[in-house]
Amino acid sequence: MSTDIIRADGVTKRFGRFVAVDRIDYGLRENEVSGIIGSNGAGKSTLFNLLTGYCAPDEGVIHYRGQDITRVTPQERVARGITRTFQLTSAFDNLSVVDNLVLAFFRAHRQPSLLRLLINRRKRHRDAEQIGETLQTFGFDGIRDREVKRLGLGEKRRLEIAMAVLSEPKVLLLDEPLAGLAESEIKGVLDVLRRRRGLQAILIVEHKISHLQDLVQRLTVMHEGRIIADGTCEECLSDAAVRRSYWQIDVAAGREAVAP
Repeated sequence: MSTDIIRADGVTKRFGRFVAVDRIDYGLRENEVSGIIGSNGAGKSTLFNLLTGYCAPDEGVIHYRGQDITRVTPQERVARGITRTFQLTSAFDNLSVVDNLVLAFFRAHRQPSLLRLLINRRKRHRDAEQIGETLQTFGFDGIRDREVKRLGLGEKRRLEIAMAVLSEPKVLLLDEPLAGLAESEIKGVLDVLRRRRGLQAILIVEHKISHLQDLVQRLTVMHEGRIIADGTCEECLSDAAVRRSYWQIDVAAGREAVAP
């Protein structure tokens, strides 16, 4: 069995009297594709922020490859190989697809001045082997020179994931990458993620289990700041606590109230 590449032990996060994450133990294994789901307010985004360093736990520790990173900044975590995307896309709207990829790649691998790259976007950067491969893999060959502001939301999501992948992280964390997308756009993003299986550890926070069933190897379900189920999608779907809290099914009576 592979070891955990990133792990949270006994982490708790409070906002005033509200306990968003309550003494959670969670580990993501090397090259595993895993998903976290839960209803609004379940604590999944807060756990995500704890893993990526955007907030610090009130209790507990977080380890990456056996090292304590509980107080390590988000920027330092990126340098160590932990990269995240956000629910809102973060590409430069006034730059082309290829220029956004150039910025992402050279900032991650050569750390040049951002101003220098913005002013001097040379052709040899655009024609770098890694940039060409990424354009092809993510389906941007035909629109490489299109400004990001002219892309659809699904295309922007794919671009953001491509930019994250170019930094070659050991852990790729995706915060609701399918939010607001049409079904055709969702298919495009999921196809891209399937190509990443086995290449790095991927953790996806999502609201709907239906989008993750054919993608993730493992699923974690959160409710009111705690993990209530962890295993395969099939195991979680049949779990009584999940049926009550996530699917809103009255297990005893066998009645379904609301399905997410």
